Amino acid sequence: MRRTAILMKNNVILTGFMGTGKTSLGKLLATRLGRPFIDIDKKIEDENRMSIPKIFEQYGEEHFRALEKAAVKELSERRGLIIATGGGTIKDEENLNLLKNSGVMICLTTEPEEIFNRTARRGERPVLDGGGNERLETIKKLLAERKKFYDRADYQVDTTNWSPIQIIDDICRYLRQFR
Repeated sequence: MRRTAILMKNNVILTGFMGTGKTSLGKLLATRLGRPFIDIDKKIEDENRMSIPKIFEQYGEEHFRALEKAAVKELSERRGLIIATGGGTIKDEENLNLLKNSGVMICLTTEPEEIFNRTARRGERPVLDGGGNERLETIKKLLAERKKFYDRADYQVDTTNWSPIQIIDDICRYLRQFR
């Protein structure tokens, strides 16, 4: 079987820190490639009829991570999807391996100051307590902690200064090499 046929069956997984564009770009990429799009955080919210911040508040991060692990296991057994992970999904070695084995993993990156700006506009973020400089320092700290996981992606795209179309074009150029 040629690599093209294999790639067409494989998932494309978008990972990266919150605010890097995984959900919005995932929807665009899914449209471009004619594939279903699944956002892991949205799947968890829909199945639990509760927002991620509420899950954290009522049940804690450990419970949320268990729900996340179950979603990753389920989705990694499927093929032909565009999957957006939560920002911390791949901190778990099992999640990382399951996702990588199910397809091509692309990490979206963004400068910390831009993440700060993007996440400030988008409501509650459970792992970013505090505001102002404290929030920016938390972003920098978490990025440093997660770098070793994000670096294991097959490809990285910096979304700081590119338009969504430029980013999708770049990802598609990368994926075309497997044809």
